[in-house]
Amino acid sequence: MTHLIGLDWGSTHLRAYRYDGLGRVLEKRALPFGIRQLPDGGFQAAFAQAVDQWPEVPVLACGMVGSRNGWLEVPYLDTPTSVERLAHALTTMATPDGRTLHLVPGLRDPSRPDVMRGEETQVVGVVTQSPDVARHGCLLLPGTHSKWVSLREGSVAGFATVMTGELFGLLKEHSILGAQLPPAVDDDEAFLRGVDMARDSGAAGAFSRVFSARTLMLDGTLPATAVPDYLSGLLIGDELRMAMAAGWVDANTHVLMVGEGPLCDRYLKAAKRFALDIHAAPDATTSHGLWRIAQAAALVSTQATA
Repeated sequence: MTHLIGLDWGSTHLRAYRYDGLGRVLEKRALPFGIRQLPDGGFQAAFAQAVDQWPEVPVLACGMVGSRNGWLEVPYLDTPTSVERLAHALTTMATPDGRTLHLVPGLRDPSRPDVMRGEETQVVGVVTQSPDVARHGCLLLPGTHSKWVSLREGSVAGFATVMTGELFGLLKEHSILGAQLPPAVDDDEAFLRGVDMARDSGAAGAFSRVFSARTLMLDGTLPATAVPDYLSGLLIGDELRMAMAAGWVDANTHVLMVGEGPLCDRYLKAAKRFALDIHAAPDATTSHGLWRIAQAAALVSTQATA
């Protein structure tokens, strides 16, 4: 029996989850309808496909669907924020097919300022599954725009965004460093060389060393095919250096990393060069987070846990 439908609706994807009464996902759907590439009929048509033939139960959605460019803008909540505060701030709308859609707000850290939308639900999913980190820990969410999240007593105390992935793309595709390079070849040694260069860059930071990618190539000490891996190591290494310099983490901080795949593997390799304790977080953080928020909002029973 279905008790909840959850939607992870971002800029480039729409994932739908159908839950039973224990928070287990009975069925998943993945549609190519992020808010930037909707089908004919817009949000309504994408939503209809996501929930097609599923029972009429509460629908809870997180992500960019609640942004300024989404279906309905949902205001950010300022940190510190707990799951209960998130749940009490849901925005509700009636969909054209008569269903009720509940939208999760994003978070804003007014001290920086900084914002996130969608990642807050992943954070809730981690907090639900890893209570020790929730009491006093740090989360790392690598990506085009990495997020560093500070957790205190089960709440999001603050966070920071680092545009490492986007900067890598710009340097590789639109700068002299990446101009006319041959096809890249995976080069772990070049990646770690970049990490070490960032680690040892001191107060000046890795941006004082970025041009070394071209210098080393011209010197013949860095193969042209290895320049992208070197740049990747330099930027990821500087993100870690900066996190330590800013006091977000230190060698005694237990950091959980949300995500999987080659990018996360790179962060794990780089972390070893800084003696940082970073481990992979449990899987399915978004689906767990949606269920936990639904419980806190009394959309489903509070007796069962995922």
